[in-house]
Amino acid sequence: MWFRNLQIYRLPKSWAGNAGKLEEQLSTLTLPPCSAGDSRSIGWVPPCAAGTLVHAVNRQWLLALGIEEKLLPASVVRQFADERATAIEENEGRRVGRKEMRELRDAMTSELLPRAFIRRRTTFGWIDPVNGWLVIDAAAPARAEEFLEHLRKAVDSLPVRLLKTTQSPSAAMTGWVADGEAPGGFTIDQDLELRSAEKATVRYVKHTLEGEEIRQHIAAGKIVTRLALTWGERISFVLNENLQIKRLGFLDILKEEADGQAENEDERFDIDFTLMTGEVARLLDDLLEALGGELASES
Repeated sequence: MWFRNLQIYRLPKSWAGNAGKLEEQLSTLTLPPCSAGDSRSIGWVPPCAAGTLVHAVNRQWLLALGIEEKLLPASVVRQFADERATAIEENEGRRVGRKEMRELRDAMTSELLPRAFIRRRTTFGWIDPVNGWLVIDAAAPARAEEFLEHLRKAVDSLPVRLLKTTQSPSAAMTGWVADGEAPGGFTIDQDLELRSAEKATVRYVKHTLEGEEIRQHIAAGKIVTRLALTWGERISFVLNENLQIKRLGFLDILKEEADGQAENEDERFDIDFTLMTGEVARLLDDLLEALGGELASES
């Protein structure tokens, strides 16, 4: 249940969201079975065994977008199409042109799709209507946009936008590394990426960041684009220049708080979700403060 990568969006704290209404809206776009002729299907699925599309705990909501995709590599389609073209040339004594070859590949795709394996993946999203957060557990922005696009289809006029801060993450992180000190509540870890205006990149992995060499890179004009941090001795993560949080790690002290509290898997799921959302909401508040506050949205 613990999220690993955070794509962070803002909802107005005045947003009048309702879990029951959202459940009804999502129910119109549930995941359909991937039929024989389809290469892909997408829709909402229950995030846990409880069976509801909006799993609500302590005024925090969890959603899950399911995607089923047929595994049909292009190399397999080409192989079968080439074999069909060879048979045509041998039987009819003529060459297969480019247009016909494209048609053969399309025909082979349609023929092979019903026999292809189906892979299912799930993208989770957390809505905090109390504090105005929408956080999607996705490493790539494209996955988050896929989630948002489908959410907007279900919810009319969803007032969501990317989080923007007064100070850019790169400028803030460069200052922290140059000073050798992160803002209150955070500590600098041992992973770092710097980039110059010419796109030259220097990376440090599991390396002390206190040396003069790093300050020389910054003095030469390089900026920090990725930095590993720990918050409150409870959560470790990597912050990047686009205000995305990667490699989110909940330290043992936090997970130990959930041990022994649950009598079954459903209770453990809810306890984990409650702990995660509570801690991440506090982390986001402190990160906002460290980056100079939220940039006012343009009206």
